[in-house]
Amino acid sequence: MKKPLVACSTILLSACLGNAFAASNIDLSVKGLITPSACTPGLSSNGDVDLGKISAKDLKQDTYTLLPERTLQMSIDCDASTLFALQGTDNRASSSTTSTGYGLGLIDNTQKIGRYHFLMSNSVADEVTIAALESLDGGQTWMELDDAMWQRKNLAAFGSRTNGQWAPVPIKALTTDLIVAPIISPAKDLNLANEVQIDGSATLEVKYL
Repeated sequence: MKKPLVACSTILLSACLGNAFAASNIDLSVKGLITPSACTPGLSSNGDVDLGKISAKDLKQDTYTLLPERTLQMSIDCDASTLFALQGTDNRASSSTTSTGYGLGLIDNTQKIGRYHFLMSNSVADEVTIAALESLDGGQTWMELDDAMWQRKNLAAFGSRTNGQWAPVPIKALTTDLIVAPIISPAKDLNLANEVQIDGSATLEVKYL
């Protein structure tokens, strides 16, 4: 076990000595920001969305079945006014039927049950109505969500429009309706001989801007 380590050390040492005689240098800098303010997100019903029992015969055979939407109340409370965004992570990403939705689990480890999307409405920041925003480029630019689906992998935030451009604003206390819109795959693509457990899971993270 020790021989590979010795050989590796020798190779690294030779490389370092070789570089020591070279005239070229390169600098590296590490930057960041430690924020004194922290934000705590919360969801009604502990974030549990119960779709209830769905009869297989009520599912469409050849097309997707849209189930009734469910609404949770989401709150974000910060120690002070803070600029933040939300990032969603799909814990069942391999089961999603699209790259923009969140997966609902698998049947027999192969058949994708379906997907769900998030929408946001009735957003209020510090007791004032505010627009929900979405960024497709990691926060470089923003657009109003405006009842559209918040796509997976995109950032979401809350803000206003200034000089024709949307941008997040610092917020201390926010509430919003988080709407869950589930969609089931065509029944012909699913083994529905036995009960199927719908198993969606996502993590919503506060990202400081």
